[in-house]
Amino acid sequence: MKYTELISQMTLEEKCSLLSGGTQFTTKAVKRLGIPEMYLSDGPHGLRKQAGAADHLGLNASLPATCFPTAATMANSWDERLGEELGKLLGEEAAAQGVSVLLGPALNMKRSPLCGRDFEYFSEDPYLAGKMAAAYIRGIQSKGISACPKHFAANNQELLRMHSDSVLDERTFREIYLTGFEIAVKEGKPLSIMSAYNQINGVYASEDKKLLRDILVDEWGFEGFTVTDWGGSNDRVDGLIAGTHLEMPATGGDSDRALAAAVREGRLSEDIVNERVDEYLRVLFATVIPESTPDFDVEAHHAFARKAAQSTIVLLKNEDSLLPLKAGARVAVIGDFAQTPRYQGAGSSVVNPTRLVSPLESLRESGLEVLGYEPGFLRHGGEDGPKKNAAVELAKLADTVLLYLGLDEILESEGLDRRDMKIRRNQIDLLEAVSAANPNVVVIFSGGAPVETPWLDRCKALVHGYLGGQAGAGAMAAVLTGAVNPSGRLNETWPLRYEDTPASGHFPGEERTVEYREGPYIGYRYYRTANVPVRFPFGFGLSYTTFEYTGLTATDKEVSLTLSNTGSLAGAEVVQVYVGMKNSAVFRPNEELKGFAKVFLEPGESKAVKIPLDDKAFRYFNIKTGKFEVEGGIYEVKVGSSCEDIRLSTEIEVKGTSAEGIYDKNILASYFSGEVSDVGDREFQTLLGRPIPPARWDRSAPLTLNDTFAQLFYAKRWVGRLVWRILTHMKDKAEKKGTPDLNILFIYNMPFRGVAKMMGGAMDMAMAAALVEIFNGHFFKGAGHLVGGFFRKNKAEKQCSQKLAEAGKEHI
Repeated sequence: MKYTELISQMTLEEKCSLLSGGTQFTTKAVKRLGIPEMYLSDGPHGLRKQAGAADHLGLNASLPATCFPTAATMANSWDERLGEELGKLLGEEAAAQGVSVLLGPALNMKRSPLCGRDFEYFSEDPYLAGKMAAAYIRGIQSKGISACPKHFAANNQELLRMHSDSVLDERTFREIYLTGFEIAVKEGKPLSIMSAYNQINGVYASEDKKLLRDILVDEWGFEGFTVTDWGGSNDRVDGLIAGTHLEMPATGGDSDRALAAAVREGRLSEDIVNERVDEYLRVLFATVIPESTPDFDVEAHHAFARKAAQSTIVLLKNEDSLLPLKAGARVAVIGDFAQTPRYQGAGSSVVNPTRLVSPLESLRESGLEVLGYEPGFLRHGGEDGPKKNAAVELAKLADTVLLYLGLDEILESEGLDRRDMKIRRNQIDLLEAVSAANPNVVVIFSGGAPVETPWLDRCKALVHGYLGGQAGAGAMAAVLTGAVNPSGRLNETWPLRYEDTPASGHFPGEERTVEYREGPYIGYRYYRTANVPVRFPFGFGLSYTTFEYTGLTATDKEVSLTLSNTGSLAGAEVVQVYVGMKNSAVFRPNEELKGFAKVFLEPGESKAVKIPLDDKAFRYFNIKTGKFEVEGGIYEVKVGSSCEDIRLSTEIEVKGTSAEGIYDKNILASYFSGEVSDVGDREFQTLLGRPIPPARWDRSAPLTLNDTFAQLFYAKRWVGRLVWRILTHMKDKAEKKGTPDLNILFIYNMPFRGVAKMMGGAMDMAMAAALVEIFNGHFFKGAGHLVGGFFRKNKAEKQCSQKLAEAGKEHI
């Protein structure tokens, strides 16, 4: 251990105190030994350090910070260098605000387009997600700040996220849901990592020793500390043993007392406490923010936010080369999002931007002749005839209509998942009416996830800015006018309809479990293998110029080719490398992304492009040997501008290790064909290698600390059912208004233990257990335990505070 001498000077209470929060976002200090507190802050795409009372859901105002494009947006750039540059600016802003740990980036897989937090995640592909995350981490940590990738792992839905059990086979877990984190850890070397709320195959992520020590530390070489998601700790002692260092937020000392008691009772070795403290101190002392840290350059960071957004915009349709628009073109600007942009998601990632540019403002400064603006529709749904009619009349006057559509705030937010992949009906009605009046319609779309587009034939062009941050509107205007050639490529597949998605039958998990029956066939891996047509494939994006691929050669270490710009405009192409193996003894997708490069070319310019193939290019996880292996044989290497638009291909022979006798093709026929949209129980159970756990709650059983407030609808007595009715009414009322009540959503999906983990010490675990007694129908007994627990808690807090104070006096 590095800090053995320092740790030897601490009392048990002091050591335990360092392993839990002091406030909502700070840790505790031991001032007599010169150990400072640490500030952790949300910030996947911008700092969210709150100026006053702190909360983890973004309800209270935060200090101004640059709102960069969200991760889902940045992944469309396919540009690691850009991601690293963005990370550096995040690090500068963190240092300027005295933040030691930036809670991001978020790189969970986009298993379903309905996940409410998809805007905060990079991709449906672990290789792309991992590479972008590693770039962010390198940039952030170059400024002396710790990045904290999250949520580790298999956290792919918002509904019941603190309670649900992700049920998936080991191979899928390792190849899909851990590979992005593996790349981020090995190549980015983060100093901290955040565990997920959920269980993974019956074990809470914060208590999963195999995940947090065997894989993360022993296999990947992680040298930082792990922190729970806010309120994500279950059993504090089990979590510490498994490898969770820091529990957040503050629990009023309840967790500290639990650790100290476990040591004294022999249930927890003090050596483990010492080890976790030492690992935590390594990061603490490496990320101390100097008091003289300068403020960040607000204007320079805003300019970069625009540069970043310009590289992410995806041109999805451009019929008759309607775009780019010429200078002086007469345009009608229509759509509520043109005046009040959707530029970021909702929840803990909400940033208070230093500036915010509106699309309407940007268009008026772009050289276009803006004839007028009409909102056209109600933002959160419902018909408004006068608004629509006014928009149609304006459209008749213009050469081109710029129609701003998108997903509103209630449809994409932390704490809830989308119900479908549709945009609001009133937006489609407006598009139909406007296109009938003027066929030259350009739809500018805002949102963090795919939508169904049966309306695509009603517009000549479709440009997607995803959620472009505070400067995204200016970036979009530059693309529309041709000042910037669009070079964004989709980080995810856009299916024709939600029912076509591989997990549609098992998303979300609505009660106890979430079954990953589709196995490794996530996103394009499924569509390409099962031959399911899509609207826009993974990696797709148009340009105002054209590119030619020639001269492909490949080895098992590198892919080489020549890329030429054969058009009349400068632009960038994303060269994508996919690898597949025919007649494999191990079921696998037809092709998987294994490399990419973003290449900028002037008109007529050619460049030699070399893309390395690393240790992940040919591997698969062998469930019999418990490690990654390579199946020997002939592999096809494909290069193109999307997973469907393959320009060149070749074959190479790769020497293997082992791949024999792992799967029975007769039993696992769906997985060998890739047609996994309706996998039966027997086949899924065979893939799991164990019985499928019950998916439903046992309504006859008493509620426990790990059951949720959502389950109070079947509580034994009226008290619990009344609480459920009140919460449900408040949740539904907020949704009807179009603004999600994140606090209510959080409570609704929260286990009862959360009242001890999230109330800053107002209740402890014993009091939470008493509350459960009341909900189970033992009102007077539970109430007595609740009152008694209150006084015991206060007494224990005073005794613990006294011991800490005495320790300080003894060493003065």
